[in-house]
Amino acid sequence: MRIAGLQKLTLLDYPDHMACIVFTQGCNFNCGYCQNSGLIDFIGEQTIEEDAIFEFLKKRKGILSGVVITGGEPTVQNDLKDFIKKVKELGYEVKLDTNGTNPKIIKELIDENLVDYIAMDIKHILNNYKDVTGVNADIKKLEESIDEVKRIPHEFRTTVIKGIHDLDSLSRIIEHIGECERYYLQNFVMSDLVRDKSLLGFTKEELENIKNTLNKKYPNVDVRM
Repeated sequence: MRIAGLQKLTLLDYPDHMACIVFTQGCNFNCGYCQNSGLIDFIGEQTIEEDAIFEFLKKRKGILSGVVITGGEPTVQNDLKDFIKKVKELGYEVKLDTNGTNPKIIKELIDENLVDYIAMDIKHILNNYKDVTGVNADIKKLEESIDEVKRIPHEFRTTVIKGIHDLDSLSRIIEHIGECERYYLQNFVMSDLVRDKSLLGFTKEELENIKNTLNKKYPNVDVRM
């Protein structure tokens, strides 16, 4: 598997777990707001051997309880399943971050009990994906992934960008997702790694106002700043 990075500890990315994060190289989207833009291309400057990852995980048994696999887009990795099997054999629980473009892989991972928690990014209203991702998305596959993700502990999340997302579009996204455990509004934050420097996030007050309005109908909506 093409591994571009390892964050050795996170207390935020996997609910109720001390975890590490494995970053995969390559993504089938080209989002202008991506905070990991160096991982979009399928050939990166840095690669980490799987053996090094597993040596680290063996040493952290009893300290860490979870492994987050993110990207890039992990489901484009041909050997993702084999990698996760090795992680599970060491006794770790696995959280997968995905854009939902590969429902077949998601289904296989769930059916084989290889993932314990999934976070799926919902970029925009499903027929407006190109406005954010730079490419056309297969709406049917996104819908299939939404249904698959709901079978296990999960969250859906949208990185919200001023001028692209608003109360109406977010309401439509939530309606399309349907009943789910958690839906997070993640505020866009500019950084040196973001490719589109014209983008803006919301103020904390603006985003809280949107959340409070949505909560009147959708109580499971929350904000991540």
